[in-house]
Amino acid sequence: MKSETQAYYDKMTKEPLAKLIISLGIPTTISMLVTNIYNMVDTYFVGTLGESQQAATGILFTLQAIIQAIAFMLGQGSGSLVSKALADKDTEEASEYVSTGFFVGAVLGILLMVFGLIFLDPFMRLLGSTDTILPYARQYGWCVLIMCPVVIGSFVLNNNLRYEGKAFYAMIGLVTGGIINIFGDYLLIKVIPLGVLGAGIATAASQFISFLILLYFYKKMAQGKIRIRYISRKFSTYFTICRVGFPGLIRQGLNSVSSGILNNLTRPYGDAAIAAMSVVNRFTAFVMCVGLGVGQGFQPVAAFNYQAKKYSRVKKGLLVTMGVGLCMICCLALPGFLFAEQVVYMFQKSPQVVEIGTFALRCSCVGVTFLALSVPINMLYQSTRQAALSSFLSMLRNGLILIPLLFITTHYWGLDGIRISQPLADIVTGVLSIPFVVSFLRKDLKDS
Repeated sequence: MKSETQAYYDKMTKEPLAKLIISLGIPTTISMLVTNIYNMVDTYFVGTLGESQQAATGILFTLQAIIQAIAFMLGQGSGSLVSKALADKDTEEASEYVSTGFFVGAVLGILLMVFGLIFLDPFMRLLGSTDTILPYARQYGWCVLIMCPVVIGSFVLNNNLRYEGKAFYAMIGLVTGGIINIFGDYLLIKVIPLGVLGAGIATAASQFISFLILLYFYKKMAQGKIRIRYISRKFSTYFTICRVGFPGLIRQGLNSVSSGILNNLTRPYGDAAIAAMSVVNRFTAFVMCVGLGVGQGFQPVAAFNYQAKKYSRVKKGLLVTMGVGLCMICCLALPGFLFAEQVVYMFQKSPQVVEIGTFALRCSCVGVTFLALSVPINMLYQSTRQAALSSFLSMLRNGLILIPLLFITTHYWGLDGIRISQPLADIVTGVLSIPFVVSFLRKDLKDS
């Protein structure tokens, strides 16, 4: 174990930064791309059933964001601390952090599942369901909620594998689940016509299989160990995990809140408008995952080298991440901008949906390029355990900027305001992130 720990230390502190970040970021990016591909496949297959059915996937996208908010807090919080422990060559402490995060996630997942199923209908209406959407949202929602403990556990395992430099194995777990989901959608919607329920069952089955694969790889490959005996008995451990992971909770939690507000503000314009924004958000999430994937590849590098006092590597890594992220985002956003009408038509052939979605998608493809500024600096501060700054940056896009913009733009420009609010929030967030980037790069930090 000591030689493995030393080899990992040498890799994280000596390997060329561009190679290291890309090697850790590419598997994560592939994982997120496949995850978003199967989300879009869901959107495509369910879209063949009708506008209301497709709108239901947009409603459930918000519920999934709530689950992911909890999962990211525990996964990124424990993962960052595991990376810190490994930089100090303390595998016992690493095991304590990952075990605590994993089992707390299981308990919270069970609670969310139980309360969600009990209050399923009012929950779906709160997220923006209309009377025509509710029957389909109920079917899909049941499948999503029943998998809450599994999904949270998967995110904790995935994040901790990444923070241990095992992003390739994390990728295998997520990609396998994504491929199973795609075939499951075809089987349970086209071959066995179960409709929206079939899409939900396919998603639940793929998530369960993905969890089993991630658990197997973690047991075989990770330096930290998940054991009940490692669960911490100190309040400070739980507080630290939540504090460090809090920006992830804010980021995803505010995403679910803003998505719910978006759905409710869109509701007066009909199911076609909700369906159109669902398609746009799915495609935008597909593009966003590139920026997030590269940023997540940077996270273990930043966390480890900051703890090892290799500050110059952290600064250089930030610049590399921003440059690589911008190039990769543009490669996906440009086709979406140029062929926006064809993209929307591919998922929903309703003329009204295509008309509403085309302009919204073009705007979103412009706004998403600014993620190359906002995502890396946010993840840097989280990975270096500067929770206050990271929490503030996490609040910007989906909270402090987007939510007021949604109400203001909708009030003055109606549906057009809804279509431009998210890209405007991306642009403003990117611009406001620049001073934080400059401030960190100018800090007088001396390498050890």
